[in-house]
Amino acid sequence: MGAWGRLLLAPVVLLAGCTAAGAPATPATPAASAPTGCAARVEEGRLPDWADAGFSGDTRAPHVFGAEGEIVAVLFGQPLAVGRTDGPSNKILWVARPAATPSPDPNAPATLVITATLDGTTTRVTREVAGGPGPSIVDMPRAGCWHLELRWSGRADTMDLVYVAA
Repeated sequence: MGAWGRLLLAPVVLLAGCTAAGAPATPATPAASAPTGCAARVEEGRLPDWADAGFSGDTRAPHVFGAEGEIVAVLFGQPLAVGRTDGPSNKILWVARPAATPSPDPNAPATLVITATLDGTTTRVTREVAGGPGPSIVDMPRAGCWHLELRWSGRADTMDLVYVAA
């Protein structure tokens, strides 16, 4: 190969070593606290016995279990949507598994506090369900996978819920 060929080949080799084939570029400073990945898994079968009080007949309903199995979200507005103007609302019935032992903190508020973080971002919102787990309308500001931290009566669990654009 002549001098010109080597001169032209050198930048190509250098550039090839600086890129990863097929790998998307990643930001230089990703949000350290932003969770990644979505573990939302909507079940369509029967609700567990501990969560079917108030239902009659077939207790099949779309629902999502908390990661620790301490709570279930029964979804009445499936799919959950952002900016919905007609049709069902984002109604969620939160049902907590009966506690095996008394609350570690009997003075802990019963209010269900939901701290939601949009997957891959630092966007975070807080929602509250007065009186603890029960019926609610839970809206999110943007479509995507939301990682929920749920706290009530001294108890806690997590789950992911997906909201789609209406």
